[in-house]
Amino acid sequence: MSTPTSAPLSTETALELDLTVPGRVQATAVAERGQVVAVIGPNGAGKSSLLRAVAGLVPAEGELRVDGRSWGSLPVRERAVGMAFQDQLLFPHLTALDNVAFGPRTAGASRQDARRTAQDWLDRFGVGELAGRRPRQLSGGQAQRVSIARALATHPRVLLLDEPFTGLDVGVAATLRVELSRHLTSYDGVTLLVTHDAIDALTLADVVWVLDAGRLVQVGPPREVAAAPLTRHVARLVGLNVLTEGDRFWSFSPSAVTVSPAEPSGSARHRWPGRVTSLAPHGDAVRLLVSGEHELLADVTPAAVAELELAPGRQVWLSVKETAVRSYAAEQGEDAP
Repeated sequence: MSTPTSAPLSTETALELDLTVPGRVQATAVAERGQVVAVIGPNGAGKSSLLRAVAGLVPAEGELRVDGRSWGSLPVRERAVGMAFQDQLLFPHLTALDNVAFGPRTAGASRQDARRTAQDWLDRFGVGELAGRRPRQLSGGQAQRVSIARALATHPRVLLLDEPFTGLDVGVAATLRVELSRHLTSYDGVTLLVTHDAIDALTLADVVWVLDAGRLVQVGPPREVAAAPLTRHVARLVGLNVLTEGDRFWSFSPSAVTVSPAEPSGSARHRWPGRVTSLAPHGDAVRLLVSGEHELLADVTPAAVAELELAPGRQVWLSVKETAVRSYAAEQGEDAP
């Protein structure tokens, strides 16, 4: 696990950036060919601004290189980028086929070749039979498949996906996630995937970039970032409690937390008072959010909810055994000896 560094840019990786969008985001990072990078962080952290800077859609300062070539002064149309953003809607007056063919046509392909390429990509994403439909005739999942096919049809060197599964029902999102994963395994460019879903980061990504308050604060493989998060947002995303003490982080699972009406005894326990803020089903358990000195999560059984009369506003004590707490350094995320 490592935090980002400001290493000098080289020509050995597919994507190298040292970009600042004034007032929004500043990031220095690299990605290898074929890597899928999950970009995560709270709302307003600068995720979409970073993607738009790479695409050339917002003014940015600094350096951006793709396959060793500087993109800093290139206009959008000359950047080999495929984009599927939340607000980048399909052209309503074009069929699905012509939406996907638009990119190849703009790049100089003949109408016949562009439409052949478009049909191939629609087939790959299982919507080939919908080629003649216009966007208003497509479901949300179908439209998103067409949007991603359009992004890939130009064979981009960088693929930018801004929450591609948002607004889809769980089943449709799961199916599309599998389909996208299959195609990304053979894609030799770099994919930057903005997501608020831990499943996306854990199942699709090779690397995670964590943004917080406009800064890149953590970089690492998904499971390492999930095991030792350095921000509260990531901790909540992966379902952990994380506290800071000096230059160290302390993390523990909500399932390791004991909830009681009175202060527990025992020297091997950490303990905190608080009030129940919310209760929500979580698998076979009920997940509590308890606010006090810290905001903490606790998983309890439905029987415990009834027995302890747990409800919003209820005063409780939370405790966790020392053996259930993991300690790691704030800077490098390494386990304590």
